[in-house]
Amino acid sequence: MEAHSSSRLLLARKRRREGSNGETEEGERPGKVPRCTVGLKHPAPFADELEPADDKPYQRVSMDEAKRGTQPERPVRVYADGIFDVFHSGHARALMQAKCLFPNTHLIVGVCSDDLTHKYKGFTVMNEDERYDAVSHCRYVDEVVRNAPWTLTPEFLAKHRIDFVAHDDIPYSSAGSDDVYKHIKEAGMFAPTQRTEGISTSDIITRIVRDYDVYVRRNLQRGYTAKELNVSFINEKKYHLQERVDKVKRKVRDVEEKSKEFVQKVEEKSIDLIQKWEEKSREFIGNFLQMFGPEGALKHMLKEGKGRMLQAISPRQSPDSSPTREERSPSPTFRLPFFTKTSPPPSPLPHHSAARGYPISEDDGEDDED
Repeated sequence: MEAHSSSRLLLARKRRREGSNGETEEGERPGKVPRCTVGLKHPAPFADELEPADDKPYQRVSMDEAKRGTQPERPVRVYADGIFDVFHSGHARALMQAKCLFPNTHLIVGVCSDDLTHKYKGFTVMNEDERYDAVSHCRYVDEVVRNAPWTLTPEFLAKHRIDFVAHDDIPYSSAGSDDVYKHIKEAGMFAPTQRTEGISTSDIITRIVRDYDVYVRRNLQRGYTAKELNVSFINEKKYHLQERVDKVKRKVRDVEEKSKEFVQKVEEKSIDLIQKWEEKSREFIGNFLQMFGPEGALKHMLKEGKGRMLQAISPRQSPDSSPTREERSPSPTFRLPFFTKTSPPPSPLPHHSAARGYPISEDDGEDDED
């Protein structure tokens, strides 16, 4: 079960790497796995430090028996070898595949020494002790063989009771041979694994060489001396100058980004202010027209005030049922007691006196005729 789930996870990762533009489709994503604690607390032991095996004769298991699963006390012993310089995820995935080849696997990893590696492959970044230690701390490794042989011999396979040898199936030409694993394949002991594309020790070294100046400046900045980095005095000053220039460029870039952010904020605020001003202006114009417009509240107020003023200053009209001046009853006449017929007639009243409405009796008129 563990082997199948790991294989599915590996295939999903491979499909994700092979996808266009680094994008992954929904159907290719690996499923969620439950949380668990493996409990590995110690690195894998070295083979030369283990107790010797029992005296039982060494008898290999077949491929079919290994795939069906063996007894817990008899795991399938799988061997994988390599240089493992600058140990990376490609190494770890290759060892994971070797570990998951069979349900019950004991993984033995052989690491070649510096002498063999420098002779057949080239100079390494890490020395042999560092490479031994790196492999022993990989979670898939059960046992580490130091100073492993470049070509596997029957004696070596029998000594470590190896059932199968795991490696990618690309022919590995070295040490005067077209394929150092040819005899293993012919013996039916070869179990192929897949390489992880896009990462290898050579790729990592190529990146460092390509960006040499960047990494030299990085280490100089971190406190390494020019002597430790094998850098000349002139190059050291050049790298320091480049670092100062880059700092100035970064500051200028930061100022530009901040100024762009400031301008963007000002524009956003100005747009907000303009929108609010437009809203307030519309509201003000509406209120102004409502108050001072042709049919505004002020016109109605003035009309009401004018009507009240006219009503206050004009006299009240008589009711319709009151008699008119012609219909009124004449005023009663009266005589003064000291006026008699023998007394001389009074002087005629001025015209304006009559106009004022003083009544003249009919008797007075008769006396005048006499």
